[in-house]
Amino acid sequence: MKRRLLAEFLGTALLVTVVVGSGIMAQTLSPRDVGLQLLENSTATVSGLAVLIAVLGPVSGAHFNPVVSLADWWQGRQSGHGLSAGELGGYVAAQALGAIGGAVLANAMFDKPVIAWSGTARSSAHLWLGEVVATAGLVLVIFCLTRSGRTTAAPLAVGGYIGAAYWFTSSTSFANPAVTIGRAFSDTFAGIAPASVLGFIVAQLVGGVIGLALVHGLFGSPTAATAEPVVPHQDER
Repeated sequence: MKRRLLAEFLGTALLVTVVVGSGIMAQTLSPRDVGLQLLENSTATVSGLAVLIAVLGPVSGAHFNPVVSLADWWQGRQSGHGLSAGELGGYVAAQALGAIGGAVLANAMFDKPVIAWSGTARSSAHLWLGEVVATAGLVLVIFCLTRSGRTTAAPLAVGGYIGAAYWFTSSTSFANPAVTIGRAFSDTFAGIAPASVLGFIVAQLVGGVIGLALVHGLFGSPTAATAEPVVPHQDER
């Protein structure tokens, strides 16, 4: 369990480092072109997320996202395996702490204030709807892969979906409560004002419920043979 928590902490931290760091680099390289900044930011995020899932998936499952961990716990109540309530709490804590650490690291690497609360307000209803859509789609992708036995495609499929959702959702697809919290610690391109965090997290939780309901509608209730998301990990308990 210690190794799994370390993997979740490290994976979420590096994911936020990629998101925030590439956003800062994009602002530096393309200061007058917001569209190009988003392209640079999303390209780095797609690549970084795919690599992190491939590398750390065998250790912890590569959730890096409290919504995914919650969905795994809920599905486990029916399938007989998955995260326990205690493990869920550990995963969520590791992800949140990792996200904050990742933002701090990115700030430090680019000589920004180590902790700088973001001033970017994201509190409109259309942005919350974008987060519902982004998170529902993410859960749908991940759990459809696990339910159909195609978890080997997860690094490319999950990374590809997030890359696309950067562009087709109004919120640029945070789709992750831990990442949302982490991004509040950086007043840069990828930041979100602390006052906007709660609305995004609520929208993400709603999206997670919708996504999991769609998976159950498509595949029925999970069974003992159902794989764990995002990548089945090596369980040595």
